[in-house]
Amino acid sequence: MAKEKIPVYDICNLGDEGRDEFLADRFSSYLHKHFDHLHFPHKHAFYHLVLFTGGGGEHTIDFSRFTVQPGQLYFMAPGQVHGWAFEGRMEGYIVNFTEAFLKPFLQNPAYLDRFAFFSGASEECVHQLPPVVYEQVCGLFEQILQRGNDQRHYGDLLRVLLLQLFLVVDDAVAGKESNAVPQQKLVLLKGFRKLIDTHYRALRLPKEYADLLYVTPNHLNALSQDLVGKTAGELIRDRILLESKRLLANAQMTVTEVAYDLNFRG
Repeated sequence: MAKEKIPVYDICNLGDEGRDEFLADRFSSYLHKHFDHLHFPHKHAFYHLVLFTGGGGEHTIDFSRFTVQPGQLYFMAPGQVHGWAFEGRMEGYIVNFTEAFLKPFLQNPAYLDRFAFFSGASEECVHQLPPVVYEQVCGLFEQILQRGNDQRHYGDLLRVLLLQLFLVVDDAVAGKESNAVPQQKLVLLKGFRKLIDTHYRALRLPKEYADLLYVTPNHLNALSQDLVGKTAGELIRDRILLESKRLLANAQMTVTEVAYDLNFRG
């Protein structure tokens, strides 16, 4: 039997009529409306936040499995493949938003790139919140829900609340890890990962990415090993391997077609 393609959902597929940039809901309500979509592997064309306050089970993001626990916060970037297997009564919050929702509000169009939890790397997008931070984040989600039904009047306030949430979590779970690393190195690594995500089908050599970043291949390799414990070449190959797994597991493609799609010739 042929395998079905991975479905890709827009906010308008999951929300009320007329909502195509932002959606906030309690997770139990969201689950009731969209359970048929959630438990099969799927992609989103938007950013996807989930905070669990009750329930359990498993969450798979790009073939990495995580055990769902209360106090756990998930950040997913557009294009990541994920699915759920729930246990018990699920409670929590969900927020979906597009890049376009924040773009008019931010002078820097790459602002979200500063947050490691939006890098698209599955190991960086799941965080168990400390109790004090958990209470603060729950309060922010509650405020977002209260204003989310009237985006015309509260659009800018929703954007402020989202940014406050990102900064609170980043300070709590990422700030301590990154304080000792010079910001210039973090920016370079994120730039490298973004270039890989854009060009992995065509560019395979660290030197090609080093040229785009105006650094030497040795510098790029040392940076990669220092910050993530992998060579630059390994990061490139990891991205190609991830895409091949996505296509083989969920798309109507043969091995030969996957190889052709990923630009393997001869």
